[in-house]
Amino acid sequence: MKHQLKMVAVAGIAAVIAGSVVAEEMEKLELELPKPLFAGTPKQIRTKNLEREAVIPEIMIPKGTANVAAEKTVTGSDDFPVIGELEYITDGDKDGADGSYVELGPGVQWVQIDLGAQKEIFAIALWHYHAQARAYRDVIVQVADDADFVTNVQTVFNNDHDNSAGLGEGKDKEYIETYKGKLLDAKGIKGRYLRLYSNGSTGSDMNHYIEVEVFGK
Repeated sequence: MKHQLKMVAVAGIAAVIAGSVVAEEMEKLELELPKPLFAGTPKQIRTKNLEREAVIPEIMIPKGTANVAAEKTVTGSDDFPVIGELEYITDGDKDGADGSYVELGPGVQWVQIDLGAQKEIFAIALWHYHAQARAYRDVIVQVADDADFVTNVQTVFNNDHDNSAGLGEGKDKEYIETYKGKLLDAKGIKGRYLRLYSNGSTGSDMNHYIEVEVFGK
């Protein structure tokens, strides 16, 4: 009996050692950025919830992680965008010039990406209109298992500090849009659908999206 227990223990240790050998190799996420579209000091932006200094997080992802949102289907709360098409959001074009962005109407609007299957998500990068410095309001990023956002809804980012979008008060800061976009650490959460909200900006009442990338597997 003792001999058998010893053999089981040795087998367990071997399994642990084997597991450490095949552990995922991690690497720093490096975004491919578009060219800057404005230079110099941005005009004064009046908002109470603005971050003082933009900080790009260093996110480690498993080696081989890819943009699982590329060319995926996009839907939205506004079926008839004022400018552009919803498919622009996953077409790989982050430039931000005319013909690269979609404009939705005023008020709280959202766009939604179907990843095609449940994914393990490590990072999300998004670009609103960045040809002019502005801060978008009520930026909320959520992941869920279903298209109606009822099952396993998880919030990755929320800068709606006064709950004006009705999804709960957020603790994140508003930020100035630049060509660097906004990189979010998703910490390996799992889900199939990604939904992104906004509620106009300091530049206008309209809502704009250029590109969204989802790094997962």
